[in-house]
Amino acid sequence: MSMNKQVPHDKCIDNTLALLQEGYLFIQNRVNRYQCHLFETRLLGKKVICMSGKEASKLFYNTDLFKRKGALPKRVQKTLFGVNAIQTMDDEGHIHRKMFFMSLLDQEYQKQLTEITKKRWQAAINNWESTQQIVLFDEVNNILSQSVCEWAGVPLQASEVKNRAKDFSTMVNTLASIGPMYWKGKRARTRIEKWIRGMIADTRSGKLNVEKSSVLYKLSFYEELDDKLLNTQMAAIELINILRPIVAISRYITFTALALYENEECIEKLRLGNENTREMFIQEVRRYYPFAPFLAAIVRKNFIWHGCKFKQGRLVLVDIYGTNHDPRIWVNPYEFRPERFKEKKNGLFDFIPQGGGDPSKGHRCPGEGVTIELMKVGLDFLINQIEFKIPAQDLSYSLTKIPALPASGFIMSNIRVKL
Repeated sequence: MSMNKQVPHDKCIDNTLALLQEGYLFIQNRVNRYQCHLFETRLLGKKVICMSGKEASKLFYNTDLFKRKGALPKRVQKTLFGVNAIQTMDDEGHIHRKMFFMSLLDQEYQKQLTEITKKRWQAAINNWESTQQIVLFDEVNNILSQSVCEWAGVPLQASEVKNRAKDFSTMVNTLASIGPMYWKGKRARTRIEKWIRGMIADTRSGKLNVEKSSVLYKLSFYEELDDKLLNTQMAAIELINILRPIVAISRYITFTALALYENEECIEKLRLGNENTREMFIQEVRRYYPFAPFLAAIVRKNFIWHGCKFKQGRLVLVDIYGTNHDPRIWVNPYEFRPERFKEKKNGLFDFIPQGGGDPSKGHRCPGEGVTIELMKVGLDFLINQIEFKIPAQDLSYSLTKIPALPASGFIMSNIRVKL
């Protein structure tokens, strides 16, 4: 029984199985049940505080009260992020490495990546015209894998593309898996790490001739606060943490296609509209459809908030999906309505599809700008560059599966370049 009687406490001995079964809705189900945006539970045998909403997000990103080291389970590090990567760092070390990441994702680098990606889309479409049908998710995985490797200066042979893209995708797909699927994700990560370690080693030795302005070269020779290079393994992990999230944008682009299918009235508006019209549509895709379910942190020091005792060392989860669908923030949150962004400015703590707070100071994803720009590229091709049919298929997606994706991957047929 919780010592904080005013704070709801799940009576279940351990809710790990419930989290796996309920997925994105785990926190929201209890928020609705208890009519409280804060509750206590147990996950993996540990006491956990779960919270949702703008104020909870603002609290969560207070670096005086929370840290990231120790928050990510090792099993997630071993498949998705890499062991002891930037997502597990705090304070000056985190800021130093984060600023480096942000320098690699500035507007000039974004522009370069966007132009490369447009060319890859065009090349793919030329192939699609001679194919009866394609699975959009798989194809965009390939496009983005090629694009990000070319942009980063990472050599990727045409014969490697499908396997590398599949490994990147598997690392994300097995985020919340157990049993055989978890080991599949771990094997995919092992293959990618071995490949990238070789690139780092060859770049440092001079065996691989790389442009000094490239992401691969800069990360190979990046120095920490102590003026030392990252060891080869850690350099590989952090390069993967640039490559993998960009490939993962294929999930958002697939949901963009689904949004167009489910909201046909938006298509003509987008074709006739301006940059702002497209931006609002993209932002609503990021708000409405599931991507990150929640994020974790560890309490740095004892404090009390809304009657709840946050004890040093306690694990805390903030609800990403629930906050993006919070009726206190969003009018009719389960309606897809891009126009809501006409008047609403993107806040640091109420619109958090890729985390909250200031990306230069905290743990908000530094690749958010890249995500938006590459989604715009995908949107343009889908509405302006090609014509296609959507055959009968299962386009449903489950909020109990993390990460979510339309079941069919979005099948398209009879693809033609629009004249």
